[in-house]
Amino acid sequence: MKSRAATAIAVVGVVAAGCSLSSGDGGTQQTPTVTLVTHDSFLAPQEVLDAFQKQSGIKVSVLKQGDAGSLTNKLVLTKANPIGDVAFGVDSTFASRALSEGVFEPYTSPEADRGPQRYAVDPEHRLSAVDVGDVCVNVDTNYFATKGIPAPETYDDLADPKYKDLLVAEDPATASPGLAFLLGTIAKYGDTGWKDYWTKLKANGVQVVSGWEEAYTKQFSGSSGKGPRPIVVSYASSPAAEVGDDGKPRTKALLDTCYRQVEYAGVLAGGKQVENARKVVDFLLSQQFQATVAANMYVYPARQGVDLPPGWAQVAPLPQKPQTLPADQVQAGREKWIGEWRTLVQ
Repeated sequence: MKSRAATAIAVVGVVAAGCSLSSGDGGTQQTPTVTLVTHDSFLAPQEVLDAFQKQSGIKVSVLKQGDAGSLTNKLVLTKANPIGDVAFGVDSTFASRALSEGVFEPYTSPEADRGPQRYAVDPEHRLSAVDVGDVCVNVDTNYFATKGIPAPETYDDLADPKYKDLLVAEDPATASPGLAFLLGTIAKYGDTGWKDYWTKLKANGVQVVSGWEEAYTKQFSGSSGKGPRPIVVSYASSPAAEVGDDGKPRTKALLDTCYRQVEYAGVLAGGKQVENARKVVDFLLSQQFQATVAANMYVYPARQGVDLPPGWAQVAPLPQKPQTLPADQVQAGREKWIGEWRTLVQ
């Protein structure tokens, strides 16, 4: 997930490729460095990366490239001369583009049978699922309690005049959650019905901003920004970051408005550290790393049997019936849909 609720400043910086260590015979031994290209919201505890380096002898250098869309674009533009060895953070809204452009090479991790194969999108196994971060509409529950009106629950509710001028969403051309929300409406209403739906949303005063950070932290009333709008397109996990001193969440994700968004990792084709890059993919799917993703990146681990932080089952449950679209359909329709959306909304 790209930018997310309560995403902290990463403790992992970009390190120089190659680091000399003293060897037992008095010479030097080069520590292989694998460059992990990722999005700005990547965050892993330093002690977990240190433990991986100690166990594998591989140092991980983190190179951040914006949100999921920017990351994918950069990987495509540099595929002839990759800027790293392995990438993490290309999500299900952009995976088909990266695959069609030949960004990744095949690799099936021995860890994939622990659950990530549930989200496979490529028969060549060029991408491995690392986490799930469904995009859902969130509401400020205190706002609706104070006003004495019921909060919306469904896509249809968002077009109801009683919620006029209350929704803020991200631009699907510039933000991954905005694209996921658009895809959710296409999955819900079909290739023609979604246009009528967005026409209704526009008439009902939907506000569109460039990215998640502006939408959630500046325009949404349920976040620390205390913005003017009590309905926002965010993530199913966002309420976990909005739990008050009383232990109760101040926000709620509307589970009937969710679109499944999966983030993937893969070995970059043409990278210089292929074997070591594969070990980094194994690490990202490992129990050790998967146990950190919820608390650090506010996403759900793809691996089965990984415990979530206390309270998540109550305040941030994983949606059971999210909207989805096949990867090939997204690839075929993405640019057309975004163009049509621009004509309708902007």
